[in-house]
Amino acid sequence: MKTLLLSALFAITLAGSVAAQTSAFKTDGAYASFIEYQKTFPRADESFRKKEDTLQKQFEAKKLHWPAKYIYIRSFKYDSQMEVWVKNEINEQFKLFKTYKVCALAGTLGPKRMEGDYQVPEGFYYINEFNPKSNYYLSLGINYPNESDKVLSDTYRPGADVYIHGSCVTVGCIPMTDPQIQELYVLAAHAKSEGQDYIPVHIFPIRYNVPKSAKFLANLTKDDAQLKAWSDRLEDAYDYFEKFKQLPVVLINDKGDYIINAAASARAVSEVKKANRVPVQHRQRTIASLPESVHTWPQFEGGADAFMKYLDEVGAGMVEFLPVGITKAYVQVEFIVDKDGTPTNFKVLKGMKDEDFNDELISRMEKMPTWQPATLNDKPVAKKMIQTVTVQIN
Repeated sequence: MKTLLLSALFAITLAGSVAAQTSAFKTDGAYASFIEYQKTFPRADESFRKKEDTLQKQFEAKKLHWPAKYIYIRSFKYDSQMEVWVKNEINEQFKLFKTYKVCALAGTLGPKRMEGDYQVPEGFYYINEFNPKSNYYLSLGINYPNESDKVLSDTYRPGADVYIHGSCVTVGCIPMTDPQIQELYVLAAHAKSEGQDYIPVHIFPIRYNVPKSAKFLANLTKDDAQLKAWSDRLEDAYDYFEKFKQLPVVLINDKGDYIINAAASARAVSEVKKANRVPVQHRQRTIASLPESVHTWPQFEGGADAFMKYLDEVGAGMVEFLPVGITKAYVQVEFIVDKDGTPTNFKVLKGMKDEDFNDELISRMEKMPTWQPATLNDKPVAKKMIQTVTVQIN
């Protein structure tokens, strides 16, 4: 198994990449820094003059330290967006600096597999070239084909020369406007100058937490098991970063498949648990009559404020059960306060599809104290309740 990401924190390495990286950034001894060398090129120099000051002010406005020592770029093909995340210490979490609009998309969802297919790659890459004399104003090259692509793509014509670039046109690259590539070029140059030799670029088919995008991908992959498995592995990496704001360790097996560290393990455990899952038996009663309207509603011991506090405590206790990649959930729960005040017949209506999570939530809510039941014509009656529980990682 070959290592794709040398460090889960910020670096990406691939076999044979060091020589290419050194060649791409080679300068002669006359220049004090990588940035000074870049400024010898008119377009790069123009970018520094136009963008350094405004970038610094944007960083200050977001309480970020300028310049960023480490940056992380991730792009979403279907959503036509590119994010830039930054931090200044290895152990810090990445913080979102800016989201850029990607001008256009060539091809469709799915990885690039051959020269001339007009596909934007999907997977885990790094910047391997700064090109201040690009035909598309400025460009940042990514190391396609990587070790996975070399296994899975056309042996003799896998394609090459994939860039993030300006001019807002594309035939298989990631295009931006010229002012946007100026900003990104300056940010990347500063990170390189600060010592980040391998600036990670992760390219995903979609934003996995956007329902419209997820639905599109689901329709695209429903009859394509291979593409579904591919996108699931990318989702593992997306989920890991969403939860920890650190880069996952990515490995490549002999088949060219990506293997994501904790996220992949979590998916495997989840699948095993699902296959062997024994349904939890929850409290259920047959309710003979359930009126729509009552004279008085059920009362929780201590009143409404006490009930809200109880729900907050339940939500706090459920944080450790959130699935990988989920940091916040609003879970709508239905239950019945029976005529003897017993809460029963709990059911999750909205919010989570994870059955283990829902079972745990219901088991905890079934332990709530007995209520004062609703009344109708001065007699106790059963009444349906619907309440939302917020579960959030602080």
